[in-house]
Amino acid sequence: MASQLFLSDAVNRVAPSATIAVTTKAAELKAAGENVIGLGAGEAEFDTADLIKRAAIDAIDSGKTKYTPADGLPDLKQAICAKFQRDNELTYTPAQVHVAPGGKPVIFNALISTLDPGDEVVIPAPYWVSYPEMVKLCGGTPVIVSCGPNAKYRLTPEALEAAITPNTKWLILNSPSNPTGAAYTREELKALADVLIRHPQVWVLTDDMYEHLVYDGFEYCTIAQVEPALYDRTLTMNGVSKAYAMTGWRIGYAAGPESLIKTMRKVISQTTSNPCSISQFAAIAALNGDHSFLAQRNEVFRQRRDMVVAELNKAEGLTCGTPEGAFYVYPSCAGAIGKTAPSGKRIETDTDFASELLEQEKVAVVMGEAFGLSPAFRVSYATSTEALQDATARIQAFCASLK
Repeated sequence: MASQLFLSDAVNRVAPSATIAVTTKAAELKAAGENVIGLGAGEAEFDTADLIKRAAIDAIDSGKTKYTPADGLPDLKQAICAKFQRDNELTYTPAQVHVAPGGKPVIFNALISTLDPGDEVVIPAPYWVSYPEMVKLCGGTPVIVSCGPNAKYRLTPEALEAAITPNTKWLILNSPSNPTGAAYTREELKALADVLIRHPQVWVLTDDMYEHLVYDGFEYCTIAQVEPALYDRTLTMNGVSKAYAMTGWRIGYAAGPESLIKTMRKVISQTTSNPCSISQFAAIAALNGDHSFLAQRNEVFRQRRDMVVAELNKAEGLTCGTPEGAFYVYPSCAGAIGKTAPSGKRIETDTDFASELLEQEKVAVVMGEAFGLSPAFRVSYATSTEALQDATARIQAFCASLK
């Protein structure tokens, strides 16, 4: 008889990723022959640019397939320093840069390096599903601040002030946001910075992964750029996944105080060790190379955003604003709550809405419950225009069928 495996308290505190669960379910239905449209994954359908792929192939051909320093190649760190200077007016040295196999490990390495039981992390909601779970996994306490449509899905200075306690260790900011696409203006970031200056024990982890995906002339900035007084307690995180269509290459990076980076390096040396060497050479090409394709792709994303927003607003019971960036929209389904689907199921929550939509119309979206603000759901428009047209028509049909 096999002995029982007792799971740790840490892992028992953590929920599985809802976005991965939705994507997996959609893939299973497709494999079973269902005509499923997946709007759950945050992954552009564009291919990685040829100049980036060529750098990876050259790395393989020249034998650059060995271990690298635990938290990144020196040349990649130099490229990251140049990127921060060029795009964000932030000056860092390579000793202040951390590279990991994706954005998630960067955030985890920072949190595990700094959190003790009782430490609090302020997280505006809606939030990326992994933030509170990683905080809990690292022994901290997530403090969720609701930032609904009346606040344009952004944290206000008043709400931040109210959330900070003597136990607050970090604030996590994500702009443009996953799941809403909302982005902070320079003035909004300055107002938040003014609050943080009054609380010197609070550090800022800013997730800028969607930095290059902004539309309609929006001016992107990051908080350490807006308020230099926060430079010494800000970890500015980014990566190549979203803008460069390199999700599978797994390269995330961050820059911040050298003492924190040194500790994060110790963590990665004992966990994943270095990111894939080939991916690192590809990332160097991405950061240093021609970026003209970004504007071309952004125009496609903007057109898709506008189409999706217009079509969702035609659906009975849905309301959808127009976000500044990323490739998500976050429509409210409040008007569908309390109605009954053709299956006889009463729609009590956005989870019910998403589940019935998948069953009836074979469209996969992620319920707002996963992001900490209901009733709503996330739609990723990082897929083909044809698929989005079909999907929004199916969503309209589903909403019309609710009684």
